[in-house]
Amino acid sequence: MVKKTLSNAYILIIMALLYAPIILIIVFSFANTSNFTFRHGFTLEAYRSIFNFPQTPYLLDALKNTLFIAVVSSVVSTIMGSVAAIGIYNLKQRPRRIVENINQMPIINSEIVMAVALMLFFITFKFPQGYVRLIIGHISFCTPYVVLSVMPRLIQMDPNVYEAALDLGASPVKALFKVIIPIIFPGIMSGFAMAFTLSMDDFIITQINKGTTTGIDTLSTYIYSSQHNARGLNPFWFAVFSIIIVVVLALLLIINLNKLIKRINKERKNEKSF
Repeated sequence: MVKKTLSNAYILIIMALLYAPIILIIVFSFANTSNFTFRHGFTLEAYRSIFNFPQTPYLLDALKNTLFIAVVSSVVSTIMGSVAAIGIYNLKQRPRRIVENINQMPIINSEIVMAVALMLFFITFKFPQGYVRLIIGHISFCTPYVVLSVMPRLIQMDPNVYEAALDLGASPVKALFKVIIPIIFPGIMSGFAMAFTLSMDDFIITQINKGTTTGIDTLSTYIYSSQHNARGLNPFWFAVFSIIIVVVLALLLIINLNKLIKRINKERKNEKSF
């Protein structure tokens, strides 16, 4: 009884530490103050100010840049990571282990080290500043996560299915698209979602490699630059953060509900077949 109580208390403490800051941002977005008080009572003024705040056009530009870089880099890294995972899976045991360890180096490495390494690489080979550097940088740190997401699906796959497709007359390319990719597709989508989230969330690599004269800002770098010399956050930002949180939660709920509905329908079909 005591052990169960302590374990439940531990879980509650961890959940509180993780989600209390998020809840506080949403709550104080209705206060229209930056000092975490409700001296004006509950108000929607912070949300109204989004439409007439002087920083809104710059915020929208930063959001467009963020989405553009995230979409391009996540699509490219998903394709590269999926192909790389299939290639790694077909290696012999020792080379496969070596390549898997190399793939994990960007993940376990410090982000600031990778940001500086990318900067030196871009300067040495004279890559143009701006979107090119940012997209290549985001692809470089997103691709290993896609590989890690796809590999478990490949390991769970029955290798005889691919060989059976070849025996039935399918070419290797057709067997790849008709057999392997449908089996590992959930892993590919998970890798895409992870790459998109990581790209949206990145700050250090973007801040160091975006260039000082390009004028390109993502959401994270714009928030940092606009509040770097300010005394606390403007209430406008609490409303912006709350909207982002709600949109992300809504997307997660839609995805999970869609999976749940598909699973329920599948179980019902199986029951009817019996």
